[in-house]
Amino acid sequence: MSIPHDKSLDNSITLMKEGYLFIQNRMKKYNSDIFTARLLGEQVICISGEEAARIFYDNDRFQRKGAAPKRIQKSLFGEDAIQTMDGQRHIHRKLLFMSLMTPPQQKLLGQLVREQWQDSVTKWKEKNEVILFEESKEILCRVACNWAGVPLDESDVKERAEDFMNMVDAFGAVGPRHWKGRRSRTKTEEWIEEIIKEVRSGKISAREGSAIYEIAFHKQLDGSLLDSHMAAVELINVLRPIVAIATFITFSALALHEHPEAREKLQSADDAYFEMFVNEVRRFYPFGPFLGARVKKDFIWQEAEFQEGMLVLLDMFGTNHDPRLWENPLQFFPERFNDWDGNLFDFIPQGGGDPAKGHRCPGEGITIEVMKETVAFLVNDIEFHVPEQDLNYSLVRMPTLPESGFIISNITLK
Repeated sequence: MSIPHDKSLDNSITLMKEGYLFIQNRMKKYNSDIFTARLLGEQVICISGEEAARIFYDNDRFQRKGAAPKRIQKSLFGEDAIQTMDGQRHIHRKLLFMSLMTPPQQKLLGQLVREQWQDSVTKWKEKNEVILFEESKEILCRVACNWAGVPLDESDVKERAEDFMNMVDAFGAVGPRHWKGRRSRTKTEEWIEEIIKEVRSGKISAREGSAIYEIAFHKQLDGSLLDSHMAAVELINVLRPIVAIATFITFSALALHEHPEAREKLQSADDAYFEMFVNEVRRFYPFGPFLGARVKKDFIWQEAEFQEGMLVLLDMFGTNHDPRLWENPLQFFPERFNDWDGNLFDFIPQGGGDPAKGHRCPGEGITIEVMKETVAFLVNDIEFHVPEQDLNYSLVRMPTLPESGFIISNITLK
């Protein structure tokens, strides 16, 4: 069987025009979980669905080296970082990240965020309204740095938070947005690298077990320390994703606004329902559009030839909305997770597979705890008004967000 081929000289511009729906549009057109297309001058295989995710996260068949374009490494991940590694080197580095993000640390970060939200209410009384996305960025930046042991002056919080989010915003961008993200990365790497050097020299005291200490003194497989620049890149890969939870928080607020029945249930809900709610936010609303990997060795799947070195894109957004996996996928329904079996390949908002052995995000547990505590704050700690505003979000822009950033006003403690 020959797999469908999207007949176009190059789909790069089409991808930018269709965004999150690029792969899904063609899956529907060809009635297939797989098709090929030309992107940035090379033949690419696009795949979607649970079985596709299982194949994609098979480390014997795929590798990450060479998958992330340099433009994404120079803005989002950092060059030669953990996301581009494979084999024992990747597992060794991943264990470092996993050791920092244990369940007790996840709970701690959630609690720190809840406390920051509560402390913010006083200053909000002086404002007519606040933009939740902007407030989230700053709170998460402050908490992430404090938790990780990174010194951060209060006067610098806004700028540093902006830089972290600029890196994320550059992911699907060309032109000014992309260059803004690259400038922010360069600036942030210089800042963090200097701190790494000062921790190593003893000029800055760091607590053993903190992210900055463990990364500064992490030993590679050959027993050597990471060079100071790579240590900075990896510490940013701890901090940046925490700040990026601001996007999920903004969509959580939108979900509360659009689904008052869920908000009402949350007012008297146990932890299990809070988890179902935030998982449904992560499934339903757009975050990452797709992920890339390169074929490690030739193999055949669905009668298609995957040749060594080929770039393959896994459709995250489409898999999370696959009607074969999710009943009425375009309906927001937290209770669907009541019966979810914890499958690591049908629900992939932050990647698929086992986070300890593969490339699923090690910070997923942090995301869930931070979201739960924020939702609890919005539902049970404060009262607020949602004024008229543009809450639409584009499925073309990658990454996306409600246009207004979600404005709230008349905020008071309950």
